[in-house]
Amino acid sequence: MTATIPAAPTQTIPAKLDSILDPSNDGWNLFASGFSRPTYLSTSADGSGRLFVLEQAGDIRIIQKGQLLPAPFLDIHDQVGVNGNEQGLLGMVFHPHYTQNGYFYLDYTDQNANTVIARFKLSSNPNQADKNSEKVLLRIQQPFPNHKGGQLAFGPDGYLYIGMGDGGSQGDPLNNGQNRIVLLAKILRIDVDHGDPYAIPPDNPFAHGGGRPEIWAYGLRNPWRFSFDSQTEDLYIADVGQDKWEEVDFQPAGSTGGQNYGWSYREGFHLLKGNPPAGVKFVDPVVEYGHNQGCAIIGGYVYRGKNLPGWQGVYFYGDDCSGNIWGLLHKPDGSWTSKLLYQTSAAISSFGQDENGELYMLDLSKGQIFQFEKK
Repeated sequence: MTATIPAAPTQTIPAKLDSILDPSNDGWNLFASGFSRPTYLSTSADGSGRLFVLEQAGDIRIIQKGQLLPAPFLDIHDQVGVNGNEQGLLGMVFHPHYTQNGYFYLDYTDQNANTVIARFKLSSNPNQADKNSEKVLLRIQQPFPNHKGGQLAFGPDGYLYIGMGDGGSQGDPLNNGQNRIVLLAKILRIDVDHGDPYAIPPDNPFAHGGGRPEIWAYGLRNPWRFSFDSQTEDLYIADVGQDKWEEVDFQPAGSTGGQNYGWSYREGFHLLKGNPPAGVKFVDPVVEYGHNQGCAIIGGYVYRGKNLPGWQGVYFYGDDCSGNIWGLLHKPDGSWTSKLLYQTSAAISSFGQDENGELYMLDLSKGQIFQFEKK
């Protein structure tokens, strides 16, 4: 069984940049405020221009034509458990055929601090979801309070990708990173268009043995946001480090999966604990930074908007602790370059993208959203 694959983008992929712009003419301007600990921003890509903002405690708010609507799109406060910064309502994605089926998907921690991946459906009101429509796809037991992952994204193949942290504590005490029998410390890939509650894509790397069939990639500590480049279809994964190093991992379009990103033997490029078994192959990150520049990486998106064409192809990522924002560029010769672009005061929880590819940044503590645009 295969998923329905969305139509390929019709726009021409621009030539790759060989350097990152001087950032002084562009920046992050306040776009909206008044949120309670916003964790993520999504779009339904239905032509309405609406933005959907997740609040940690369980509300989804709508920004329509620049205005925050008073009534939430969905309120699941009574289902969501929050005990610390890494729990709550964490991720949202709309089905590629949302305009036909009204489906969207959430990642949240329940009252027992376990992860729930669930599907909901729109009501007859376009600004109101049907709370009673919830269909749980996965419940994943969490051993500790932190490292929940939380990102959801539909890939260019039409499958749903799910980011899962290692379950928490320090040093991966249960060795979930390298254990292919558990779903923690992984990126999962499932087919939500077939099966009940889902089917396994037949080309998943462990679909026929060797690990849980849902697993797409493993060896991740806490993949706090990953995204597909909407034009090249490459996958960027920001993985939060422990003691010293934060990293961005990369998976080129057309990958067959099964990558091992090294946790908890490694942190970034560096050996962390133990000696890996002979023959084990790790995929190196494409960039890392030390804890002198921050302490918790926040993954973003490759810019594909129209308002700032000079930034086309640059991947934006940040740090929750320092407020720093970098640009990362995959150069035409295959090498990578990263540049510190902005030093903000924001407690960055996430980046977001609207249906036109323009970028946003969320400040968890101040409850504000900023848009990347000309100053």
